[in-house]
Amino acid sequence: MKNLIYLSLISALFISCGGGSDDPDTPAVNVAPSVPVLTSPADNKLCQDNTVSFQWNKSTDENKDAITYQIQVAKDNAFTQIEKTFDGADNVTSFVLSKNTAYYWRIKATDAKGLASAYSSIFKFYTSGDAVVNHLPFAPELVAPVLNTALSTTTATLKWTASDVDTADALTYDVYFGTANPPTSKISENKASNTIDVTVEPAKQYFWKVVVKDGKGGETVGQVWKFKTN
Repeated sequence: MKNLIYLSLISALFISCGGGSDDPDTPAVNVAPSVPVLTSPADNKLCQDNTVSFQWNKSTDENKDAITYQIQVAKDNAFTQIEKTFDGADNVTSFVLSKNTAYYWRIKATDAKGLASAYSSIFKFYTSGDAVVNHLPFAPELVAPVLNTALSTTTATLKWTASDVDTADALTYDVYFGTANPPTSKISENKASNTIDVTVEPAKQYFWKVVVKDGKGGETVGQVWKFKTN
């Protein structure tokens, strides 16, 4: 009788621990490919030719799926003005672009089952023009507050970055801020630093943008960013 009880207990343990993820018939969970890494043209590069070759490191896929890439080349860093796209399995392609123009590019990888990675980081470059002496600055990039964030404070610190292929140019900034979209109130002009503190009120949504100027008549308007207060 004791042997029968022991056998019954052992059988119950095997039943309760059986199957699971070790089952060879259980399909593997599909995982998105890794995010592509951009290599060329390098960030902030001045391209002497308007026929530009794009290269990136290939993604990896845990499921060994075939991978295709989608590249987007745009005239703005929000990618609302996409000029060129490419879909293919290679990690290199070329486009003929406009001269004397700032461009922004990014890539994502998609596996054979349709699952895509996040977009890569955004690189920017400038195509040289004929007899161009000055190049416009690149569009300012958001740092803080993070887009659409909610703040519980009476003071917010606006931060941004900007760059120019003419590295000797001293950049200055005009800052627009308010509850209107787009903001029309200029709260700072020809500011040399890339940060400013603003006073905010509870339960409101605020919009802001930055215009970057290079001191040679060139200026670039950034996109409108927003945040709200609790």
